[in-house]
Amino acid sequence: MKTILLGLVMLTGTVGLAQTPAKKRPIAPQDIYRYQNIVDPQVSPDGKWVAYVLSSVDTTKDKRNADIWMVSWDGQETVQLTSSPDGESKPRFSPDGKYLSFVSARQGATKGQLWLMDRRGGEAKKLTDLKTDLEDYEWAPDGKKIALVLRDPDYADSAKTKVRKPYVMDRFHFKADTKGYLERSAVHLYTFDIATKKLDTLTTGDYDETAPVWSQDGKQLAFVSNRTAEPDKNQNTDIYVMEARKGAAMKQLTTWTGSDNNPVWSPDGKQIAYQRSTASGDFLMYDQPVLAVVGNDGGEPKLLSKALDRPVRNPRWSKDGQFIGVLVADDRQTYVGQYTLADGKFTKLAGGNRAYGNLEPVSAGSWLAGFSEPQLPGELYALENGTPRRLTHVSDAFLAPLELATVEGFTSKSKDGASVSNVLFKPANAPASKRMPTIFFIHGGPVGQDEFSFDLYRQIMAAGGYAVVAVNYRGSNGRGIDFTKAIYADWGNKEVQDILGAADYVVEKGIADPDRLGIGGWSYGGILTNYTIATDTRFKAAASGAGSSLQLAMYGIDQYTNQYENELGAPWKNPEKWLKLSYPFLKADRIKTPTMFMASEKDFNVPVAGSEQMYQALRSLGVPTQLIIYPGQFHGITTPSYLKDRAERYLNWFDKYLKAKTL
Repeated sequence: MKTILLGLVMLTGTVGLAQTPAKKRPIAPQDIYRYQNIVDPQVSPDGKWVAYVLSSVDTTKDKRNADIWMVSWDGQETVQLTSSPDGESKPRFSPDGKYLSFVSARQGATKGQLWLMDRRGGEAKKLTDLKTDLEDYEWAPDGKKIALVLRDPDYADSAKTKVRKPYVMDRFHFKADTKGYLERSAVHLYTFDIATKKLDTLTTGDYDETAPVWSQDGKQLAFVSNRTAEPDKNQNTDIYVMEARKGAAMKQLTTWTGSDNNPVWSPDGKQIAYQRSTASGDFLMYDQPVLAVVGNDGGEPKLLSKALDRPVRNPRWSKDGQFIGVLVADDRQTYVGQYTLADGKFTKLAGGNRAYGNLEPVSAGSWLAGFSEPQLPGELYALENGTPRRLTHVSDAFLAPLELATVEGFTSKSKDGASVSNVLFKPANAPASKRMPTIFFIHGGPVGQDEFSFDLYRQIMAAGGYAVVAVNYRGSNGRGIDFTKAIYADWGNKEVQDILGAADYVVEKGIADPDRLGIGGWSYGGILTNYTIATDTRFKAAASGAGSSLQLAMYGIDQYTNQYENELGAPWKNPEKWLKLSYPFLKADRIKTPTMFMASEKDFNVPVAGSEQMYQALRSLGVPTQLIIYPGQFHGITTPSYLKDRAERYLNWFDKYLKAKTL
């Protein structure tokens, strides 16, 4: 636009021509096609560059495509390194910083392979010719070998007919979302020699080994494994170490009967930081991880963040080994914290009404971090002595034409006195004195939280003329372990009280029109939608996505059998509990809310049957309803046109029932 205007000035001789800013417009479902996001940032060994994956939509193929980019640490240079239609992931710098490796299924490959390219540019060269799935990898410190995590080969397809042989399952946990039916196909550790292309097997057997990390001297690998008698029946994992050579014995460092994950070696190789569950036992759904440190020979770990009573993740050692940085989820925020190893002192480095992520050390006092804010999608930042400096600008073009909702927090009280933290989205320029139609859009999990971060779907709903409320009901994290565990074996009780308490608040404050309230959500958000409309008739429209209601019917058809038996007891031992928690279906005749049910055809997380049952019930009862099933999708929808379709259907359904009463 500036170039065109300058040309007009030169041709006409006009002086003082002012440029009128383009009028902003509300965000709309089709903007999903323009949305880009950054994942998996990696800092070069010299700290001068950051590589990352940029995911964008290919509208012609109706899928997302991922390319690798780099940005300089001073933020002045941005370089696109790959642009193939096949997509690339997991960029990693070689230890000398000269090369970048990545994973891609290029040239018609059916499996992802490792590729290597000069970080200054040029064609990438294929390193591997793997016949099985590459789950993860990490460079050895000397740059001569790479540790690989490979899944055992699947020989189920007939080479001649290409017809898959029958699935044969004999394990307790026999299905999982995105993976499908689970036979006994474990993942194991290997080393790959760069020069000789030789692949050596480090581990074998029926157990999985994941998350390998090299010791600083390159002699050992630490990794995570569940080596209990029947891993499917518990959530135990421990940290192990072994020499990085074929036939080496492994040593178990941790013995906690809960989970130990995400090991990271200290720079001097003497200690390992990791995440440990607060609770022990077979079931850890409502737990929160703490930061732990153990010696490289094992022993009693130090639990540095136990007193914090907030979940911590992403532990990273500072370059000098004196500090461990972490991300902390705390009441609608995720902030950056740091523990001093010598005395265990905790310091909050950077926070605010935003959500930090992707923490990586760079130099003394400097970290790489990403964060998102309510009106800013995720970007990468240099965090220097606690002060963020922006590195990437991938969302600038996306945001340029858009007028976004305003976002604020509020606290409501439930009928039993519980204090609940919420986030409110208001349409841009919404009149302060006018009540609005309001959608309660409920997060899934249940363990998770709605934060002061960019939320594409809630922004789209707000742009449709709605106030949108995100409720951090009991069961959410960020408020301490007791708040998270409050819903144990009592689903659809306290959470519904919290949703109704938030509804009372926005009505009392003159924000929401009590005659135009809607509710919706996906996954546990869909489940809570069902619980809520079966409890209270104040909601005039609902959109329940990937939900369930007849919980008794979910046993054996979804992936949560271990949770069910630990939290509720087996159905034949505790049928009363199961029936009590199935009340949205068993009391469907109390539901008066017009409800649209949505599901993914191949969802093994919350299978489509949960939505089908409720749709059939309301259809039989004569309550307005509709069933939408997205073909070929798992629990999380990934096809861009389906994401756009879902957003449009939300708006159309709520418009039909909430805007007909506009004064």
